[in-house]
Amino acid sequence: MKILLTLAVTVLVIWLVRSARRFAEKPDDAAAQPKPEQGGSAAAPLQMLQCAQCGVHLPGSDAVTGRKGSYCTTEHLQRAEG
Repeated sequence: MKILLTLAVTVLVIWLVRSARRFAEKPDDAAAQPKPEQGGSAAAPLQMLQCAQCGVHLPGSDAVTGRKGSYCTTEHLQRAEG
């Protein structure tokens, strides 16, 4: 019984020491990282387009534009527009 009690106390002390270290380190980490400013610093959302052939949504920068709409691949563009 003494062994179990000693083990439990040891585990509790180790847990408390680790918790204290983590708590002490958090203010330093928060000060080291710059906080994002409000308004304008966030990236603009991407425009999402739907493929006219298969219906998959993809970013507008990745889309292939044709006469009848936007497509996810040149293969779909060729199938749809001949």
